[in-house]
Amino acid sequence: VFFGLTALLGFSCLAALSKLGHSLRHKPVVEVLKLNTLRSLKSHGGYDRALLSFDLMVDLAPAFHWNIKQLFVYVVAIYVTEGRNNQIVLWDKIVEADDEKVIDEKNVFVKYALSDQSDQLRGKDVTLQLQWDHMPITGLLYMDGQAVESASKFRLPAEYQ
Repeated sequence: VFFGLTALLGFSCLAALSKLGHSLRHKPVVEVLKLNTLRSLKSHGGYDRALLSFDLMVDLAPAFHWNIKQLFVYVVAIYVTEGRNNQIVLWDKIVEADDEKVIDEKNVFVKYALSDQSDQLRGKDVTLQLQWDHMPITGLLYMDGQAVESASKFRLPAEYQ
């Protein structure tokens, strides 16, 4: 019994070491993430709301290994108002380990509108960034995202449309 438990502990430690740092070294490769069309920017009940579409091409295969069950992938719009950093999720998708690992979609309409709880969205610089959560079979969750330097940027119009 003692030998069996010791062997089990040893194999568990080896399994944990095999994935240590994998998520830091092996990340999805974002080829394209850019604004395709700004469909509208309107005042909606006292707050600003923008509807848009984007193009996305990303290879998620490098992020997967034996201990990753799925990736939760999402596009975030980042903008600043009155010194506050705002991050709004516009689109998301769960990619299972046995799903297709390449997402290549054009003119993807947002699932969730880009909205500001005041009227400060007009004329703002917006950054589109891809972010993801590693969801392992066992172990800790890990969150990461596309480098901000490589993220797509655009400016919203100064007037409603």
